[in-house]
Formats: sequence, C-alpha cells, structure tokens
Amino acid sequence: MSDENAFAVLRETGRIWAVGSIHGEADRLRALHQELTRFLQPDDRVVYLGNYLGYGPDIVGTVDELLSFRRAFLARPPYSDINDFVLLRGSQEEMWQRMLQLQFAVDPIEVMTWMAERGLPATLQAYAGDDGTGIFGHRSGPLTISKWTGSVRDAMQAAPGHFALMSALKRAAYTADERLLFVNTGVDVERPVTEQSDVFWWAGRSFAVINDRYGKYAKIIRGFDPDHGGYAETEFTMTVDGSCGFDGTLLAVCIEHDGTVVDRLEA
Repeated sequence: MSDENAFAVLRETGRIWAVGSIHGEADRLRALHQELTRFLQPDDRVVYLGNYLGYGPDIVGTVDELLSFRRAFLARPPYSDINDFVLLRGSQEEMWQRMLQLQFAVDPIEVMTWMAERGLPATLQAYAGDDGTGIFGHRSGPLTISKWTGSVRDAMQAAPGHFALMSALKRAAYTADERLLFVNTGVDVERPVTEQSDVFWWAGRSFAVINDRYGKYAKIIRGFDPDHGGYAETEFTMTVDGSCGFDGTLLAVCIEHDGTVVDRLEA
C-alpha cells in the first residue's frame, strides 16, 4: 500500500459511526448492521476500526457480511461516496499479511508461535482448513513455507472479494480538519499520524495514559483494547470495544463532528 493511500480522510460534515473489533463474530455483525440500517442518516459515514479476523467462529461469514453491507451502504440514495465507508487494518489483519510473507522471516517458527497466541489459527482454519501447526512441526525451509503460504493465499482468493478487501484496508482515518482520529489499538502521540504504522496495532496499552490533546485532534477513537476493559471514554480518547470474540458484544457508536457521542448500538 502506497503512503498516499494508507490513510482515509473523512468529510467534515455529518455523523460518523465507529464500529469496534468483530473477531469473526458474523452473527453479531449481521445483527448490528440490521440495527444500523434503521438509524443511518443520508450524510452518515461508517468507520470499522479493524480486527475482522481471528478468534471467532465465522470469519469467512464476517468478511462476506462486510462486503454485502458495503454494497448496500454505497447504493443508498442519493448514493454515498466510496470514501464514506472506511475499513481500518487491525492487528489481526496485520498478522495475516505477515503470515503470507512468512518465508522472509528470520525465524518463521518464532513468528508463527507469537501469532498463534494472538488469534491467527482461527483465521487459518477458516480459509485453509489448517491451523498451521503441521508445517511448523519441523524446521521447514523457505521454499516449503513459501508453497504453504501460497496455498493459503489461494484459499483466501477463492472467496470472492476477500483478498481485495484485505488489500484495501487503511492504517488510520481522520477528519479533514483533523479533529477526530480513528485507529485500531493505539497511537504514538510523539509522532505525526502519517509517520506511523505498527504502533496502530501494537501500542494498545499506552492508550490509557494519553492525558492531553494530540495535535489538533479533539478525540482519538480506537476499536480494540488488549485488556478487554469495555467501552471507555476520557476527555481525549474513546475505546469502542465490547470484547466481541471474547464472550462480549459488538459495539458501534455514532459520533458528531465535535467528538460527542449521540447514539450507541450493541449486538
């Protein structure tokens, strides 16, 4: 992904619905979408805050539902702009991309073990019918691993639209006037947004110590809390995560341009 396409810029007008981590809970996503359809206004936008994959029982169904709802959303009269429907890359999607390039890792087994502890096996099982343990039961070489990751890639490409969706995810989103910032898990407040990448997925626990305005942003909204603390809001931050995929619920909040929450849905 080129840098100019890595970030989504949202129009300054209208409300924004922010959807928290889904983690393969397709039934909850369908239920949320049914409710959301009733509340959507013509100028509303939707930002999904990442983590569509991993952990849950129906990962393929989750991506299918995202694709289906995207089509319906963009077809609403008077027809929405494609940039009004934003999907962020979450830590699960970042791991998935790293797994597809595993043959280039210095220690593939160590990398795979680390990702296996963080939800990756459920995604592998969903697409390839294999959680990955077999090939790493012994020291496979780069060629063997490359053939295996190629087969996994082919399995995802067999699901219409899935691979294209994963390739189009944004690192972060912000309003054109930089009043609202949307991320997956965390942000480094010492660096400009456009100079960041990995921190969006792995700096989750530093989010709680943000106690001042970050640049011009009045509010930073994230969709995943690694400590599963539930919905939380401070003067400068908001966590939209009901622990979906961890015996919790799927959350979505409707945010005005100034950062005020005006509605909340739960499934």
